[in-house]
Amino acid sequence: MTHLIFFEKPGCGGNARQRAALQAAGHTLAVRSLLSEPWTAASLLAFLAPLPVAGWFNRAAPRVKSGEIVPEQLDADTALALLLAEPLLIRRPLMQRCDDGSRRVGFDTAAIDAWVGLAPATLARSSLEGCAHPAEPCATPGS
Repeated sequence: MTHLIFFEKPGCGGNARQRAALQAAGHTLAVRSLLSEPWTAASLLAFLAPLPVAGWFNRAAPRVKSGEIVPEQLDADTALALLLAEPLLIRRPLMQRCDDGSRRVGFDTAAIDAWVGLAPATLARSSLEGCAHPAEPCATPGS
């Protein structure tokens, strides 16, 4: 199976489900905090650049949900500056294969299955992306 670097928000239930799905398929993970990683423009763009700017954002982030930040209205430079300043805004998980360096953003099950393979039970869900508890805001790590 595949060894992946998995960038998550610590304590996120959605990320926990995603990790469990990958591990159920036999993959091993090096789990890292998306929030404490020392991101640079280049290291973050290595994940995000293939996507449209609006696809870079975590739709469950409070500033996005409230409408304070509208990803569709941002240019790449402004968006990148926001993400570097506030990593909670970054769409997650960010994943990187250790064997070939390929990267993915988010967790669409069909796309992840095509990339590394998932267990059949996981494929019954069209997506494991997003908040596990959409009615409740997630706690900030350390609070």
